[in-house]
Amino acid sequence: LTHNFKNKTIMKKVLLTAVAVFSLTFVNAQEEKETTGVGFSKGDVFITGAVGFGTSSTGDFKANGFTVSPSVGFFVNENIALGARLGFNSTTEDDTVTEDKSTEFSAGVFGRYYFTPASQFSIFAELGAEINNTKFESTTGPFTSESKSNGFGIAFAPGVNYFISDKFSIEATWGVLGYSTSKPDVDGAESTDNFSLGLDMTSLNFGLTYKF
Repeated sequence: LTHNFKNKTIMKKVLLTAVAVFSLTFVNAQEEKETTGVGFSKGDVFITGAVGFGTSSTGDFKANGFTVSPSVGFFVNENIALGARLGFNSTTEDDTVTEDKSTEFSAGVFGRYYFTPASQFSIFAELGAEINNTKFESTTGPFTSESKSNGFGIAFAPGVNYFISDKFSIEATWGVLGYSTSKPDVDGAESTDNFSLGLDMTSLNFGLTYKF
């Protein structure tokens, strides 16, 4: 009995020591987090966006593309951020005979709900709407044709945010559920409506976020 009592006493001391160490580590981690300011909180302002460039060629055919989409957001409370964004996208296709060029400008607003904004890692859901204007030019020899269209779209996408420092974080969105409509800028033209659901790797977008 004495031997068992000693063993239980030793085990109890070890357990209490482990709990004390764990508690101290947790408190230090929380204090360090508060000191570094990692994560989002009410009143924070952030800018984010993505820049991309791509080119490809097959024989005499060449294609180039460039896109930039800056955004700014503001946390109205602990979990919800509201913001606005601009977008520019340009693509050019050339086969030595005909050159096609498409240029799009867009402007929109968005709202996000962050599930754990004060943490280093957080999942968010975004709902956004935008208007856009697209210009298309086709040149064959000395002849050039031009057309324009105006559109509107609304989309929902989940995303993740991971802070790599107290100011910078990596952002990624995956998949999109959206509706868009586009109408050529000519009298009597009919609109084209699209409904989309993207759940593959082509709908994965990355960006860098800076928190003020």
